[in-house]
Amino acid sequence: MPMATLPEAAALLSLLLALLPLVLGIANLRHYRRPEAEPPPGTAVSILIPARDEEATIAAAVEAALASRGVVLEVVVLDDQSSDRTAEIVRAIAARDPRVRLEVAPPLPPGWSGKQHACHVLSGLARHPVLLFQDSDLTLAPDAARLASGALLATGAGLVSGVPREETGGLAEALVIPLIHVLLLGYLPMAMMRRSEDPRFGAACGQLIAVRRDAYRAAGGHAAIAASLHDGVTLPRAFRRAGQGTDLFDATGLARCRMYRGWREVWAGFSKNATEGMATPSALPVWTLLLFGGHVAPWLLLAWAAVAPLADSAVPDFTVAAAAAGAAAGLLFRLLLAVRFRQSILGALLHPLGILLLLAIQWSALLRARRGRPAQWRGRAYPGGLP
Repeated sequence: MPMATLPEAAALLSLLLALLPLVLGIANLRHYRRPEAEPPPGTAVSILIPARDEEATIAAAVEAALASRGVVLEVVVLDDQSSDRTAEIVRAIAARDPRVRLEVAPPLPPGWSGKQHACHVLSGLARHPVLLFQDSDLTLAPDAARLASGALLATGAGLVSGVPREETGGLAEALVIPLIHVLLLGYLPMAMMRRSEDPRFGAACGQLIAVRRDAYRAAGGHAAIAASLHDGVTLPRAFRRAGQGTDLFDATGLARCRMYRGWREVWAGFSKNATEGMATPSALPVWTLLLFGGHVAPWLLLAWAAVAPLADSAVPDFTVAAAAAGAAAGLLFRLLLAVRFRQSILGALLHPLGILLLLAIQWSALLRARRGRPAQWRGRAYPGGLP
């Protein structure tokens, strides 16, 4: 049998890399579900919201939290040195609903990131055994606190988390933000995650995290990840290192969030914590192979096959067939997620471009860190050294 040519080998590799997230993603969708377990009667939940210059979204976040049903509830908002009307808005809501408390964050200590310090302070102010940390631009459905608590207490996990419906506006948002689901469902084996306490399988969405207070303390809480900018990775791993299980659930129908607005926020938001996830010297080359090879390379091979006749060259039939199958697999997976999680269809159809943008952000963050340049977020600068 003749050996495969380089184009044939490249097409075969790209096909295999495209099939990996499709096959694993379909399997994961069986495990990644909306929670159904009910918490015990009288379950008490502290909804904890760190807020820094959030006057545009804080009222909706607090009002939605107050509409929670089926649990005993308090809502604690920590004003983290805001320069806008955040505190004034929360104070007005607290004046008419005693379940709301407005607290003021102390100055940020050295060695802490803003969000981790705010969440650490909030955990000490909470009165109930279930702590639900949510971002201030997220709005909960009335059943969210109850079902998140049910998922937490029924499984015995120390931490559970769900990805909300990620609302997008412009094209940059539609291209990049839905890739959260691509990475989570296409590359994390959830069945293995639930069988193992290995910290490498720890994953969460920092926008919505519920914990048991006792497990939180055993894991060291946010103090264990004081300098982190990526609690979606570092907090569940801290829990797992302490022997506390973590789990994920589908929060698409339980919460919604528009995490970033416009290209600048998308770039800055995904850049700020990149070096705690994909953008490390050892991990990013692997991720580049997986993502570029499986989601972009098939389309480049098809483009080459289309223009090759113009140069009087021929492309092997196997190369064309494998590249077409790889492109179809990647597009099918992305469209499947777009329908399942109510994402932009245009963003799904332009999926290879989204992958290229994501990789550009990651490589830029890695280069920034190697140069020692700080990450910027919410008016604060954080050291840019590699982990």
